[in-house]
This record gives sequence, structure tokens and C-alpha cells, in this order.
Amino acid sequence: MSTTETHHPLWVAYGASGVAGSIRKDDDGYTVTMAGADHSAGTYPTMEIAKSALHSRMAPGSDWPLFREH
Repeated sequence: MSTTETHHPLWVAYGASGVAGSIRKDDDGYTVTMAGADHSAGTYPTMEIAKSALHSRMAPGSDWPLFREH
């Protein structure tokens, strides 16, 4: 018997004070979850929109985070 694993890419967003959140790609799109949150902040159709959504939820005046795929 074989098993099939589905890989869903994950990007972690790093801000000036550490991890700001993450973006996970799945069949529905790109899901944003902020660090420490119990629920996602939404699912977006493109990575660029998801990055912008994550950045908009960071503290006002925050620099654009560094996104690293894990």
C-alpha cells in the first residue's frame, strides 16, 4: 500500500521584531495567518495579493517583511 502526501508550500514573513505571519498555498489560493492568531486572515487568489494583505495587518509604519519559503 502506498501513501500520497500533498505538499502545500509555506512562506514565513519576518518583520523587524520577528515572525509576522505566514502564507500557505493550497487548492483554494494563498491563506494568510498572522503570528499568534487563532484563525486565518483570509485566502487570496495570488501570492502578491496575499503578501499585501499580510503587510496591511502589521503595525502601522512597518517595513515590508522578508518572505522565506519553508
